[in-house]
Amino acid sequence: MSDERRFEIIRALSNNVVLANDVLTNKETILMGKGVGFGAKPNGILAASDGRIEKTFTLESQQHLSQYQMLLDQIDPEVITVSERIISMVSAELTPNLNEHIHLALPSHIEYALYRIRHDIAIENPFLWELQTLNPKEFEIAARAAELIANSFGIEVPEDEIGFLTIHIQSAAAHVPVGNVVQYNHLLKDLVALIERRRGGPIPKESVDYLRLITHLRFAIERIRQGEHSPNPFRDKLKDMVPHEYSVAREAADLMENKLNKPVTDDETAYIAMHLYRLFNKELD
Repeated sequence: MSDERRFEIIRALSNNVVLANDVLTNKETILMGKGVGFGAKPNGILAASDGRIEKTFTLESQQHLSQYQMLLDQIDPEVITVSERIISMVSAELTPNLNEHIHLALPSHIEYALYRIRHDIAIENPFLWELQTLNPKEFEIAARAAELIANSFGIEVPEDEIGFLTIHIQSAAAHVPVGNVVQYNHLLKDLVALIERRRGGPIPKESVDYLRLITHLRFAIERIRQGEHSPNPFRDKLKDMVPHEYSVAREAADLMENKLNKPVTDDETAYIAMHLYRLFNKELD
């Protein structure tokens, strides 16, 4: 066994989860698999080739590791198993570089969602259309995650819940806290509402114009959040050329500055004004 990767057991967290030290990397590692923790004793050795080990992952943050151990005492083990299967799916199909907090956030969310579904408490997601439209890959994975949850627990998962699973996938892949993802979606909705008021009427969600608008605003929010700057050669002319659209764009910029606590450049405001000019001066597709 000396030439084989192996784990030194620290302690069994449950019959299916073991906290161990990876002898190769000297990092505390979570081992998961049916029965892997049964009979596991501190200082015992598990070979990486042990057929009971289905998954391994490392929580770099000691705080996250402590919270994960507490989570195992509070949550249905099947929720943990399903959550890790979903995380593996996201890692394989979207990006392996996920925020490790998903190992805590996702099972907690699923446990609460199960409670709401079983007690007939409505799950309503105000961002469902935008999430599905702007994040088709994440939404598709979330839909399969919902199917896995439904089959594992014998329930029907509503589409709105697929939207919330999408948010958790977004959060982990982008390394942005779930609360911030929700905040950005709220901001997107507020921006659309502002523009619709200034335009004088709603923009049908099924229209190409709505898709263009939320796509532009979503990337504007991301650029502002990351402090990116793209010069606009028409910036100074637009104030005089399209005063109404520029005024609305400035209102939108002020709203983003307030919600994101980040400055919005005149160049970014001008790009929004250009988009609004096209929107305000054409018939909807």
